Amino acid sequence: MSERDILRILPMMILAGGTILTMLLVAIKRNHKLTFISTLTVLAFSFISLFRTNNGLPHSIGDLLLIDRFGTYYQAIILLAAFLVSVFSYISIQNFFPEKRKEEYYLLLMIATLGAGMMVISTHFISFFVSLEVLSVSLYGLISYYRERTKPIEAGLKYLIIAAMSSAFLLFGMALVYAISGNMAFHNLADTVTHLNTPSLLMVTAGLGLMIVGIGFKLAVAPFHMWTPDVYEGASSPVSAFIASASKGAMVAVLIRIFVMADLYHFNKIMEVFVAIAVLSMLIGNLLALVQKNVKRILAYSSIAHFGYTLVALVSSREIGPQAATFYVTTYFVTILAAFGLITLISHSDREASHIKDYKGLFWRKPFLSAVFSIVLLSLAGIPLTAGFMGKYFILTAGVGGASWLLVFVLVLSSVIGLYYYLRIIATMMKRKKEKVPLARVFLVFSASGIFVLAVLGVLIVWLGVYPTWLMDLVNSLFITVY
Repeated sequence: MSERDILRILPMMILAGGTILTMLLVAIKRNHKLTFISTLTVLAFSFISLFRTNNGLPHSIGDLLLIDRFGTYYQAIILLAAFLVSVFSYISIQNFFPEKRKEEYYLLLMIATLGAGMMVISTHFISFFVSLEVLSVSLYGLISYYRERTKPIEAGLKYLIIAAMSSAFLLFGMALVYAISGNMAFHNLADTVTHLNTPSLLMVTAGLGLMIVGIGFKLAVAPFHMWTPDVYEGASSPVSAFIASASKGAMVAVLIRIFVMADLYHFNKIMEVFVAIAVLSMLIGNLLALVQKNVKRILAYSSIAHFGYTLVALVSSREIGPQAATFYVTTYFVTILAAFGLITLISHSDREASHIKDYKGLFWRKPFLSAVFSIVLLSLAGIPLTAGFMGKYFILTAGVGGASWLLVFVLVLSSVIGLYYYLRIIATMMKRKKEKVPLARVFLVFSASGIFVLAVLGVLIVWLGVYPTWLMDLVNSLFITVY
């Protein structure tokens, strides 16, 4: 590896080295606050180095990695998500985790961020799989970290089993593709299939199909969504936020690279499978969310629908689909981080505020938090003047441009269905209730920091809904090097 190679992956090296230094710091002196500050510092330096080392030109490290504007953008939003999750995690751990050993949590979080960050610059199935396993193994511990409670352990075990099964599908699919093509780089797949006979092409298609199953489990789209509500409910709210944003966002980035570099648009059968997955995800996600009374499970089922919307953009159009998917993922990052951050702040020491009844009368006691949560829910529902509306508008543009009328119709129909359960939570907050719902009781400075983060996210949601042009231009510029 040359000096230039090292310089271009410096952000991830800072993150890896910072994780080791933080581990040594924990070994020398256990201090929750000190470990938290160290984590924020490492994530901040890694984020800043993205702009110091990236000159905008794509740089390949063999067939394994491609550092370009697209990968740098996804690394940036993943690092920002991890930074915000760390802030909410401090509040959650201080309030919900009475045991002495709190510091290892941040090590797992940084390692998971490292795996997600390496995934988005992977252009080879080997580098993709290794990065994915780094992410997944860290998530096992994060999900079940509050081990004194029964649901985290159950959720961690379920995720472990599902992740192992999805990895098996991925490996088997990669083996079939390698057996025919002799190469596992994304871009070589498009060149190889043009010279294949029918039996070989069928084997490559079967390999891609098995990989779709593995990716579907990781992305939690229907019909591979079974683990999502239990894991979201069992894990702490900050961990659920990380899974919903950084973990799934990294998988979307890899999927976009495979679509574009391997030119999956020429595989008609594969595209039909993705159309079916998108339709099922939108309908199943929204319909099952209707009957839920747990807010975290509602957000889990709605995430299935939201990533179904993302697939609509990706499948419909090669020209603007990847851009629309990236824009939508960005707006989803903002809204879902705000949603789980708010759940963290309004919870109390006995349990998390995850049931809908916990939000009854919130508007009359905590009007600011209620207003932010309303903005978040309206954005998830796709109401105008919010980031979610512009995201869906961009997706509809891709769907109409690609004449994918079935997907467009199901998207509109499922969005209407989704209005009910989002508005039900808002209506519950408007009801009067005499009993008080206490905020998380932690040090004032960190409670204030959590509220400040929520305020920034709420303003960003509205800003992207009113003035999204700057983000659209930025997202469009990312794909000059990808194509």
